[in-house]
Amino acid sequence: MTTSDDPRTDGARTDGQRTDDPGGGPQGGGDRGGDGPLAALVRRGLRRVGTGAVWAVGGPDGVSAEGRTGPLGRERQQPEMDADTVFDLASLTKIIALWPCVGALWAAGRLPLDEPLGRYWPEVTARPIGDRTARQLLTHTAGVPLRTNFASLYGTDPGAVRAGVLAAPLERPAGRAVEYTDRAAIILGYLVEALGGASLARLATRDVWRPLGMADTAFGPLGAAVLDRTAPTEYDGPTGGYLRGVVHDPSARLLGGACGSAGAFSTARDLGVLLTALLNPSDREAWVTESLREQTGGLSPARGLSWLCAPGTDPADGTFVHYGFTGTALWLSRRQRRWAVLLTNKVHVNRERQPLTDLRNAFRQQVFG
Repeated sequence: MTTSDDPRTDGARTDGQRTDDPGGGPQGGGDRGGDGPLAALVRRGLRRVGTGAVWAVGGPDGVSAEGRTGPLGRERQQPEMDADTVFDLASLTKIIALWPCVGALWAAGRLPLDEPLGRYWPEVTARPIGDRTARQLLTHTAGVPLRTNFASLYGTDPGAVRAGVLAAPLERPAGRAVEYTDRAAIILGYLVEALGGASLARLATRDVWRPLGMADTAFGPLGAAVLDRTAPTEYDGPTGGYLRGVVHDPSARLLGGACGSAGAFSTARDLGVLLTALLNPSDREAWVTESLREQTGGLSPARGLSWLCAPGTDPADGTFVHYGFTGTALWLSRRQRRWAVLLTNKVHVNRERQPLTDLRNAFRQQVFG
């Protein structure tokens, strides 16, 4: 696999469409025909990040500006990115699948945030994690182990992995530090399935994605019908090709393609639908309000429930973000009544993180200030 930081972008297209802010500025407007500030910023950043990207900005009425640039992949004759390009969302799964399912159970009174898990989840009553709470898992302050390494620790049987994850010793007292770990989301995924009586994939599809009309959102592996518009991720030695429509995250792959931490695929269009809904009053209002406030008591980095307070902003400003390892990101600000999505497949080129971090920070600053 090549690791060049200068992927081929010959003939790349950048289309900016629809804006409610023709004057430009921090709302990301002025992008018409690919000539606006956001389109130029993304195109410039991709010289070091990857082959292409799809982005969108919007508010409670939907999309206000959007664009795409570059091909899906490095190989020749790849189609170009488009609004319906499907991306492996990686850890954005925590926001679009796990977080709303947790919220639905919380709103129904079935998942108390501040009671020890062992009081209402018999499977963990006698285990170390049974003394921790869902809020601590959602804020990454529960003190669970940071690494996954499931295959080497527990083997490749999903049942053995589940038993190992739920029985694992804790590494520090709760509330001492914010330490982001996929294990927290995987544990919450198991909890949601136990309380919800179905797989996370079924719960998210039935209760979140389909009611909102998110027709292109699903857990993998994806069917052949959508592979031609699915962005490839990293080169996979065992199969001798780039992963496309098969989850990149090894833990999710080990667990059958779907878990609380990763496995979902979606498009910028579908993510915009979800984010637009989060800016409009609904039966989710109490859960969204609870989640989008600083919950970590001054610890750094500041987090809400599942969401991260956007780096470079004051937590009091209320701009939240979540990132995905493959190169995906979404932002939400209820105070500014604005959302944004930036989707790339960074790992398709290499795993160098700083260029992607720079692009994300510049994109956030352009849209939210």
